[in-house]
Amino acid sequence: MQEEIEMILDDAKERMSKSLEHLDTELGQIRAGKANPKMLDSIMVDYYGSMTPLSQVANVSTPDPRTIAIQPWEKTLIGAIEKAIMSANIGMNPDNNGDLIRISVPPLTEERRRELVKQAKKECEDAKVSLRNTRRDSIEELKKLKKEGLSEDLEKDAEGEVQKIIDGFSKKVDDLFVIKEKDILTV
Repeated sequence: MQEEIEMILDDAKERMSKSLEHLDTELGQIRAGKANPKMLDSIMVDYYGSMTPLSQVANVSTPDPRTIAIQPWEKTLIGAIEKAIMSANIGMNPDNNGDLIRISVPPLTEERRRELVKQAKKECEDAKVSLRNTRRDSIEELKKLKKEGLSEDLEKDAEGEVQKIIDGFSKKVDDLFVIKEKDILTV
């Protein structure tokens, strides 16, 4: 029975870690007024007929806080990259000089900053819902084990352990939100 409890706890940790990784990815794509290569993570480029992430066909860097530079590994891709950025509808206009694509990141208005903070808060809430769903699933698994003969004390201890795990991950979600909010609101 102890192995099953360990498996349930490990599964809960793994699922909660994945929720946190997803949240980190989503928050990275929320623009904070400063140029960040993560802002282009969702861009897919037509690379010889297959849709490929931008980061796999070009070097994406930030030479200064207001500019993203995209250096394609093959010059022939410049048009495809430019087209992909335009069609991604992320509110950025690429500037192509033949060798390099530059994107100027405009400063955010106060209203837009507030919208982005709300968006970040929503992403964090979604992550917490995912954490709670994982907790619920884990506790249901423990209850099944109890029906199969697990003692009530062991079940309660394991439930307490699940709660400790979710508390730790909830704190990480809150910390990520505080960092992102500060990032967005810093002019």
